[in-house]
Amino acid sequence: MAASDVPMTTAVRALRAAGVAFTPHLYRFEEHGGTRHSAEALGVAEHAVVKTLVVKTEPRSIVLVLMHGDAEVSMKELARTLGVRSVEPCDAPTAERQTGYQFGGTSPFGTRHPLPVYAERTIFQLPTVYINGGKRGFLVELSPTDLKRALTVSEVDVAQSRPSASSEGTVPNEF
Repeated sequence: MAASDVPMTTAVRALRAAGVAFTPHLYRFEEHGGTRHSAEALGVAEHAVVKTLVVKTEPRSIVLVLMHGDAEVSMKELARTLGVRSVEPCDAPTAERQTGYQFGGTSPFGTRHPLPVYAERTIFQLPTVYINGGKRGFLVELSPTDLKRALTVSEVDVAQSRPSASSEGTVPNEF
């Protein structure tokens, strides 16, 4: 992809300002397709696609959580780790207001307001990750080392297996 074809998002500007090398990847966005769709579109393992979740804690603060595409965040374990009563996903309007990104195109880079970032520890064991570049249908590929260089990240162990599609009463984390 030519440099002129890269969407000039706030995330791209933040990555360039941090001197982080990345490879841009565009794909056809699919509503509710999530990481499974983006992984298939790019021909990569869903485990390497990192979703950015916007969650609110009790008491009211907003944090970002980076998680493997094929896993979910244990909200109970995250609350325990953060030392708060509870955590829950933000609704789309709140997430958009806090990050400056459209729901489904949320990037941890260049958010409207500086937000604490927590990342599943095992993300940093991968050779490369694919993470939203600040626009629906746009992921950036970079090394986990560069991810740490671009963000102040606290590592956590809060992953849980994603329930099967037949599980009732579960809502998968979307990015």
